[in-house]
Amino acid sequence: MSEAPLDSLTLEALLAQIAEADLAYHRDDRPIIDDARYDALKREAERRGAVLTEVGAPAAAGFGKIRHAQPMLSLDNVFAPEEFTEFCTRIRRFLGLDASALHFVAEPKIDGLSISLTYQNRQLSRAATRGDGEEGEDVTDNVRTLANLPLHLPEDAPTLIEIRGEIYMARADFIALNATQARPFANPRNAAAGSLRQLDPRITASRKLSLFAYARGAANVPVAQTHWQYLDSLRRWGFKVNPLAAPITEADAADFQARIGALRADLPYDIDGVVYKLDDLALQDRLGFAGRAPRWAVAWKFPAERAITRLEAIDIQVGRTGALTPRATLTPVNVGGVIVTHATLHNEDEITRKDIRVGDMVEIQRAGDVIPQIVAVLAAQRPPDAVKFSFPDHCPICGALAIRPEGEVVRRCTGGLSCPAQIVERLIHFCARPAFDIEGMGEKTVREFHALGWLNTVADIFALPDLEAKIAGLDGWGTLSAAKLSAAIRARQRIPLARFIYALGIRRIGEANAKLLARHYGQFAPWRDAMIAAQIIGSDARLELGVISGIGPSIAEELVGFFAEPHNRALLDALSAQLSIEDDTGPGENTPLAGKTIVFTGTLETITRPEAKARAEAAGAKVTESVSKRTDYVVLGADAGSKATKAAALGIALLTEAEFRALAGF
Repeated sequence: MSEAPLDSLTLEALLAQIAEADLAYHRDDRPIIDDARYDALKREAERRGAVLTEVGAPAAAGFGKIRHAQPMLSLDNVFAPEEFTEFCTRIRRFLGLDASALHFVAEPKIDGLSISLTYQNRQLSRAATRGDGEEGEDVTDNVRTLANLPLHLPEDAPTLIEIRGEIYMARADFIALNATQARPFANPRNAAAGSLRQLDPRITASRKLSLFAYARGAANVPVAQTHWQYLDSLRRWGFKVNPLAAPITEADAADFQARIGALRADLPYDIDGVVYKLDDLALQDRLGFAGRAPRWAVAWKFPAERAITRLEAIDIQVGRTGALTPRATLTPVNVGGVIVTHATLHNEDEITRKDIRVGDMVEIQRAGDVIPQIVAVLAAQRPPDAVKFSFPDHCPICGALAIRPEGEVVRRCTGGLSCPAQIVERLIHFCARPAFDIEGMGEKTVREFHALGWLNTVADIFALPDLEAKIAGLDGWGTLSAAKLSAAIRARQRIPLARFIYALGIRRIGEANAKLLARHYGQFAPWRDAMIAAQIIGSDARLELGVISGIGPSIAEELVGFFAEPHNRALLDALSAQLSIEDDTGPGENTPLAGKTIVFTGTLETITRPEAKARAEAAGAKVTESVSKRTDYVVLGADAGSKATKAAALGIALLTEAEFRALAGF
């Protein structure tokens, strides 16, 4: 996979690389990038507004599928003490806690294969890989061959419970196995995953796999009040729990991280960091999840590796929204086992701040927010003829003026859809995994069809099945592959509203904001009509858009600007005629708050505002910031002000905090 700097990649390219890496890692057991690069891809995608709700990859065809009773999600990462401190601050803010120390359980992060074990009537009934987080592969027969896995639980265990853990292969066993392989595994993690996914369980049994149990899934009765007590139960039931796991306070985390890091090379198994989980299970349940990750746990990864090399050139790339992004071309250098040839330069201000010049010797690293990135310039080794870099004021692709709006750090091409780079990038975005997810319509195919004149707008995609015979005649295609592409396109003519909104590529509308809009308006036609009406300042539609929690003025301006363009409205009409755009019913459709619009005002006394909002949304409600005639309930906290007065004048129902909690079911 390309090691291009992340700032040079469009969001859809980032998401495509994440999807490709997920398939290689979770399904095929042959990673194509290392963990640092994967973490950076995810962090950069999230920084740009993407919500990565899918984890892993679809189950492989050779195994049956099992749906997890509770999703197997992922973890957010931190890389430094200040990031861990901010993680703790977010917990306190969400729960409304004071400055007293938080208590965690710290566990080495095993580099293996996640597994979910279901015990019914205290007997192992099924075992599933993570898969895509919702559904995994049925590897029950293979898991039964593990030597240290309890097949029966004692009488004090629940009659129904999911136990999560990590299957791994010790380094010594990995070396012994590779000595017998014609095609050796790249690392112990690959060897463990490949061994577990054998269609013949006897092969799995012949290989030395181990399991560390560390997490809870669904259970019909509570097991413990703290995570540490839960681990004690697992030990008592016969599971192997990592002996280095320890209960710690927040203040102990940095020392624990350093101690485990020092032990890392001498451990008999691979780890890539430490996982810190809030110990109190009741607090875990209150915190819940944000997108794809729990709010109560985080993985603190080990430091990045660095290297020094020469900056050979600075190139400018143009993205979907016209952003001009600088990219460094480097003398190839090995960083952590990967040959790096490019690095991100972020933007023109970053180049100026670090005084980065072509010919400089630079220090680079492959971890953190953006990878690879230039950490520092070695000014003492600068060539005498190195000159300051002059950022272009015209698009290098179409030649149009490139302007930098006041208050922004990005310079953008003004060529719009007349710029070939923007057209192609929008088409790629539309077909990408979080959007329409059209199998076979990757970057290479989009560029090929655009060059042939078959793709100029996204609506043209759905006319491609009419060209199936011509596609089959192209080099590298054929009758079967062309038919598969046509089938994939037809299969995506039914699309959820949130995916449709995201696919349009409106600036600032990432996955999270697309979901907010879909949730609020519910259907395509009301959303379209509201966005057109919102062009009038002071209109009810504009006011309604402005009160959606999470949709700020800048986002509203981008939406209004998109709908102000006649060609965009024509595109929407063309698409809606070809598609079935599914309504967004949201979660909790059977609760008293389902579909209701709620405003909170005043100071809540038994719950924080963020937790109240999360509870309301989990019950199917929409939370807005301002009162309007569309508001259903206003929840009154202490010292409620003008919002309460306006609600009373409009005849909107007022709820006490206790009444809200009763309706939300907690």
